[in-house]
Amino acid sequence: MSNQYTMKIYPAGRGRDVYRNIEICGSSTLNQLCQIILESFDFIDDHLYEFCMDNRMYSEYAYQSDPEGDEPSADITLDEVGLCKGQKFTLHYDFGDDWMFTITVSKISEVQGDFKPRIVKSKGRIQQYPDWDEDEFDEE
Repeated sequence: MSNQYTMKIYPAGRGRDVYRNIEICGSSTLNQLCQIILESFDFIDDHLYEFCMDNRMYSEYAYQSDPEGDEPSADITLDEVGLCKGQKFTLHYDFGDDWMFTITVSKISEVQGDFKPRIVKSKGRIQQYPDWDEDEFDEE
């Protein structure tokens, strides 16, 4: 038996009009959770990130994508983190643009075996680089 986590993810302040519901296996890591979140919002995965378990940027209670020294790594499974139903935490992505995604654990259930993360519901869109004009770079 494995744990299956159902989560609602949305950009900070946009929970009603832009969100994704995903299902992910408890043996998946926080790194894999980040990948499915970025994929679900059509973001390019080329920045550092952290999971802020107390919902504060640069907190001591965070799992880092590229930890230094003894900082906790995002290469930890969801089951090891010890998530519980109703828990909210944050993905802080791209330390320059400071994208903040609120993650709510809406359900935890037992399933047979492991599975790949999947998007089960999607609403709305956001752009990672809304002010980026591709033509600007073509002229150089």
